[in-house]
Amino acid sequence: MKPVGSATRSQRLTIANAILMFVVLLVVLQLWLLVATMNAYLGGDTAVALPMALVSIALVGLNLGLLRYLYRFE
Repeated sequence: MKPVGSATRSQRLTIANAILMFVVLLVVLQLWLLVATMNAYLGGDTAVALPMALVSIALVGLNLGLLRYLYRFE
């Protein structure tokens, strides 16, 4: 039986691909948030700017955490 921490090369590649796809999904979500926020702000709704900025900062933190995990995973 293999130790829990060891994974084959194909397993590591599958996990790395899944993490990278999740990162891409989060980046696309951030771009959508930027467009929606700018549309609302230019339309006169200034109340959405701060909450969307906080959500975007949270997404950046999540992306950085996933990428850090990916670099440590190798």
